[in-house]
Amino acid sequence: MAGLEEHHTLPLPAFSEPVKLLIVLAPYYRAVADDLLAGARATIEAAGATCEVVEVPGALEIPPAIRIADRQSNFDGYVALGCVIRGETTHYETVCNESSRGLMDLGLEGLCIGNGILTVETMEQAVVRADPGQQDKGGGAAAAALHLVALTRRWGRGRKGVGFRPDAILIAGGEEGPQGA
Repeated sequence: MAGLEEHHTLPLPAFSEPVKLLIVLAPYYRAVADDLLAGARATIEAAGATCEVVEVPGALEIPPAIRIADRQSNFDGYVALGCVIRGETTHYETVCNESSRGLMDLGLEGLCIGNGILTVETMEQAVVRADPGQQDKGGGAAAAALHLVALTRRWGRGRKGVGFRPDAILIAGGEEGPQGA
């Protein structure tokens, strides 16, 4: 039945300024992860963007890795890649639900994230979805991140900071001075 469905894919956005993405990859199923990564890299390259890749042990570690990178680096967006295959226990539901919830929470905070964590019943399903020549879910996740970066730039708002700037303090009279002044 899935072969009868018609899918529409948006063209990749164009950028006037460089775009830098971080791909966070959970390579538990290495062959699947390699295909997801190949698709994501090809899409990022086709958009004229650049990327870095970091690996984490599993899908549950992807949202925290993205949060750490967002707080400590300068990426425009993120691509989450991994695969969870149903097993005999409820661990599958926990990993699927919590990794997805973590990514959605970060997205609702304003991070530009493409979710390419496959949640499948069988290895055969994973292979088809990961393969860049078939469903190319890695490429789709990269495209999603790029589209969110484009929307963020289109609307021209940088993220609003919360709290204080650690490199400056308020001195008498309301002026900012260097920390320790």
